[in-house]
Amino acid sequence: MGDLSLSRSQLLLLAGTANRPLAEEMAQHLGQPLCAVTLRRFADGELFVKIDENVRGRDVFIIQPTNPPAENYLELLLLIDAVRRASAARVTAVLPYFGYARQDRKDQPRVAISAKLMANVITHAGADRVLGIDFHSHQVQGFFDIPVDHLYAAPVFVNHYRTKSLEDPVVVAPDVGSAKMARGFAKRLNASLAIIDKRRPSANIAEVVNVVGDVAGKDCLIPDDMIDTAGTITEAALALQRLGARRIFAFATHALLSGPAVERLRASPIEEVTVTNTIRIPDERLFEKLKVLSIASLMAKAIGYEHSNQSVSSLFD
Repeated sequence: MGDLSLSRSQLLLLAGTANRPLAEEMAQHLGQPLCAVTLRRFADGELFVKIDENVRGRDVFIIQPTNPPAENYLELLLLIDAVRRASAARVTAVLPYFGYARQDRKDQPRVAISAKLMANVITHAGADRVLGIDFHSHQVQGFFDIPVDHLYAAPVFVNHYRTKSLEDPVVVAPDVGSAKMARGFAKRLNASLAIIDKRRPSANIAEVVNVVGDVAGKDCLIPDDMIDTAGTITEAALALQRLGARRIFAFATHALLSGPAVERLRASPIEEVTVTNTIRIPDERLFEKLKVLSIASLMAKAIGYEHSNQSVSSLFD
């Protein structure tokens, strides 16, 4: 036990400014204060980063989602560089949201593969490992040449929906690509499965074609990894409404809620939109139907396990 408490004292939690409330909540779960950091800007707007505590020989976890603006990425990289140069024993980039992950292959000529580039940049900055949750696609784990622990928000959502008395529930995959994830939720919630067959004329424009499976008179749950402009999810909800769905719920780990998202969700037949706090949601994007669940305890547990070299996958048994 002595050894464990010794290694426990070596843990150091750092946070950028992208999602300070989440970092503070995680620190509370770990019973550990956030390390003092000076984050300010030069007069021209450039970021200045300084760690205000001794880092030498510590097991450092840097909590910073990398949603836009891209400065969030820069801040993460500067923090990694600062602790690396201050002789940290090990540096883990904790990414509640991994940005620029959508371009993960060349699906048209002359495009960047931004997910691979960002993985390279994080590694080159000096991260030894990455802890992420619900990447946009699973293969992104293989873009890193360092160990990646990939968490799922699924248990948080499953617990939430088990408390609702759902009638004849059906999990509806918003596109063919998310059928596997939807099947996982259907199994855990004793629900049936339906799939939306959708064509996308151009980026951020979704067009629903038809629904494979029976949704009439059933409570429908639409899962996704993120809600950006909410086009996909609201189109899906309208299709389900047309087919006689009883009640419609939608949930996604990452609430980007860009552009017309809030108006679309408000006007949609969706009864409740459930998301997590991986990304800090500004007050002006909170609305009546939105329910935010916290993943702080899940991520804090993973940090604790990683720090004491226990299995992170046991979180999902």
